[in-house]
Amino acid sequence: MSYARQMILAHPGSASLDIDVDVLSRCIDDCLNCAQACTACADACVSEETVAHLRRCIYLCINCADICDTTGRIVSHTAEFDRALARTTLEACALSCDVCGAECEIHAKMGMVHCEICAEACRRCEEACRALIAVL
Repeated sequence: MSYARQMILAHPGSASLDIDVDVLSRCIDDCLNCAQACTACADACVSEETVAHLRRCIYLCINCADICDTTGRIVSHTAEFDRALARTTLEACALSCDVCGAECEIHAKMGMVHCEICAEACRRCEEACRALIAVL
């Protein structure tokens, strides 16, 4: 069981939370995992021999990491869950993951394994965000 799920279930106000705990905890976990993958991917891109062609990928990863981290934190605030803010943030996160994942897929096809891993994390996060949006 993930820490996100454990915390939701341990939260004194969780009984009044009318959101599927599985969908919510998966989204939190996938957002935070994607933030880490994007941060590490940007760092790996900087370490490549030819960095210039990775400039867009680096910036997309940095932005995606920030958005994913923020989204994971916002949807973790379950005491006073703000559905409008959550929906807006989740939509931005899904979009960022879509764009970043697509860019990383381009570089993954060139043999950059770190971009392949990042693209997978982005796809999982995008899916989790869309799943949570669907139950809000």
